[in-house]
Parts: sequence; structure tokens; C-alpha cells
Amino acid sequence: MSPAAVSLQKWLSNAAQVLNSIICFVVFLVFDLLDAIFCVIFRFLDEYIEGEASPCCCRKEKNVKEDEDYGLSESLNERKNIFREMTRFLKIRCKREDSNEECEKIGGRLMKKSWSDCGCESCLSWMNDDGDYRLHFVVKEPLNDGENCRGRRPSENVIFLHGFICSCSFWTETVFPCFSEKVNQDYRLIAIDLLGFGKSPKPRDCMYTLKEHVEMIEKSVIQPLKLDTFHLVAHSMGCIIALAIAAKYPTCVKSITLVAPPYSPSEGNDACLKALANMAGKKLWPPLAFGSSFMSWYEHLGRCICFLYCRNHRIWESILKFITLKRELHFLIIDLPRHTHHSAWSSMHNVICGGAKFMDTYLRISTEAGVIINIIQGNKDEVVPIECCINLKKKAPNAEINIIPNANHKTVLFGREKEFANSLEHTWASSS
Repeated sequence: MSPAAVSLQKWLSNAAQVLNSIICFVVFLVFDLLDAIFCVIFRFLDEYIEGEASPCCCRKEKNVKEDEDYGLSESLNERKNIFREMTRFLKIRCKREDSNEECEKIGGRLMKKSWSDCGCESCLSWMNDDGDYRLHFVVKEPLNDGENCRGRRPSENVIFLHGFICSCSFWTETVFPCFSEKVNQDYRLIAIDLLGFGKSPKPRDCMYTLKEHVEMIEKSVIQPLKLDTFHLVAHSMGCIIALAIAAKYPTCVKSITLVAPPYSPSEGNDACLKALANMAGKKLWPPLAFGSSFMSWYEHLGRCICFLYCRNHRIWESILKFITLKRELHFLIIDLPRHTHHSAWSSMHNVICGGAKFMDTYLRISTEAGVIINIIQGNKDEVVPIECCINLKKKAPNAEINIIPNANHKTVLFGREKEFANSLEHTWASSS
């Protein structure tokens, strides 16, 4: 190639980058304006319909100690939006209520469904009269725990944690049927619906912090089932929760398998904002990255999407059944709307972004305790870049990394369930 052709190609590439940056800036500038407008609209609607406006994250005076006490992410309130200050002229206060106190109370506003959330029987099945709500989970008991072996404890326990906007079906419908006879005989498999997702509780006054997720798993699974030792298997967002559990129970956890872990180096005080930029930076392409950035940066526009889709999920499911001529839809389609906007928004920021501050500490504790760490990552993952597991390896040198060629965020499991089950069995066996 001639020097002139090389120079022209370089010029065109630079011009395309500049054009893309300009278009991206303009598009997200419009979204900034729309989000500020819908902040006002939703506040008015909340006050008109419910008599009280739901607290949002548009404006808040920074209180470092308060945020640390609650485990809140800086990304909730420090996302830049040049139009957000317009709320000052409308004398609107956007404040957060004391979540730690309110999350312990069941009744009143906590149990009340928001007008913008779905009120079907499935979405409200977690509510009860006594207020002692717990996570929904599915247990596959070992066959050796039957009547002929009454009183015998299962030899191994495994806790499975799903990722963002999924449920325990992510594991029960894929990996559970693929395990060998030995696992079916000797292992108790426990798949959990995380707080705010699937059939688990979705309280309105909970901030879905990492601490609250861990405490609910303790209350619902670890303590009632008396799990003295267990393995952890997690995908995406669930990896951060799994590491938090392992750090709290370093002598109980025998192995951790992390599938596409969203790890961001936690050096510096802006770890949460760095994690937001890494996992959901403002991008127009590819479409999956655009969707992540849209739903992670714009609280009120995201609420619009959830109002249109999640609140009316039964209608959309009926339409899909009619179009596809299927009586049953894929479990991922069913799981997608099984959350509220508040639970998804708060979990994204307080777990995925907020967890960045603690992951190095969690990894250090597990490594020093001798916990086996196995990382599985697809080399074409557009949600969690492959750099995440490379950086994680630097903090956990003993971790074993398995890069799956031509696999993305989902196909790292889907389509290779048997192979995935075999790798889990190998990890569990090596820890015995």
C-alpha cells in the first residue's frame, strides 16, 4: 500500500472517530435533557397518584460517611447531567430516605405496590401478612438423602447466583440437568433468586446494596439450611455477591466459580464511577452496550422503559406467544421483566458499581484463606470485557482462568451446558 493510501486511510479513520464522538455527544445530551424533564413528570405523577413522590438520585449533597455506612455507590448521585440543576428553579427536592431503617420494616409504603410497577399475582407473590419475607430459591436435594439414608447430611452444598435481570432459572433450566450421577447423588444444589429479581421480594424502600443482598442470602438460605461448608457458582453481577459471601465466610467456602465477573480495579476514590464507565460507558454501538449505558445513566428514562415493558409484561408475553405460535416462552424472556425499575437500578449501581470498592479486599481474603477460584470468560463478551478477568487475575494470582473461544456473555454457558457442568465437577473435586 502506498504512503498516500495509508495516509488517506488514517485520515478517514480519525474522521470517523470524530464524527462518532460528535453524534454520541449530541444523542446523550438529548437524553440528559429528557431525563431531567421526566424527573419532574414522575415526581408530579407520584405525588398525584400516591400522595408522595418517590425519592430519586438526581440531586443529593455528598455525604461520604453516610454513603459508606449504607454501602451506596457514588455512581448513584455523581453521574454528570448538565440539565439536572434545572430542578432547582422548580424547587424540587430529590432526597433518599433512611433505607437501613425502612428496609427492616414491612408494611405501609414498603409493601405497597408502585403505580408504575406490575401488580400481577406472580410479581406480588412475595408479599405476606407477617412481613417476614425471604428469598425464593430452588433446591435439588442429593439422592443419597432419601429415606434409606435418613439423617445423613449431604456431602457437599453448592449455591448458584444468577446475574443481572435473571432468576434461578438461569441455572435450573441449563446446568442442573447436565450433572453426573455422582453430583446428583452427593451434592445439594441451591439456586437463588436474588433480592429484587425473579420471585424474590422487591421492597420499595430497600437500596439493594451489596450488604443487603448478602444478608438476605444468609437469612433465607445459609442459616435455615445450616450450611457449614459450600461451593459458590455465580454469573455476572452474582460474582460480586459471591465474593462478598466468600469474604464473610472464608472458612466455609471451598471453591468459587465466577462466570464473566464484572471486575474493575478499585484504586482511588472514584472506583464506582470508573466501574460505571467500564461496564456501561456512554456508547451508541454495539446495541447491547447502548442499552446498558441508557438504562444505567438515565434513572427516569429507564423507569419509562420499565413502565412500558415490565408493568405490561403479560401483554407482551401474549403477543410473543401469538407471533411465535408457542405455548411456553424461553425462560430468559419470562425472567426479563420480573423486577421493578427501582430494584434493577439500585442493584446495578450499588452492586456492580458500588462493589468495585470492595472486590480487591474480597479477593485478598479468599486468596489468603486458600479458597479455590475458577474464572470462566468468553473472549467475545460485549457486556463484561475480557480485560476484567485479566485484571482480576492480578489480584488473585492463584485463580484459574478458562477463556472460552467465540463465546459471549450468554453463550459462555448456553450451548455448552454439559461442558460447563463438567468443569464445575472438576473444580469441586479438586477442592475435596
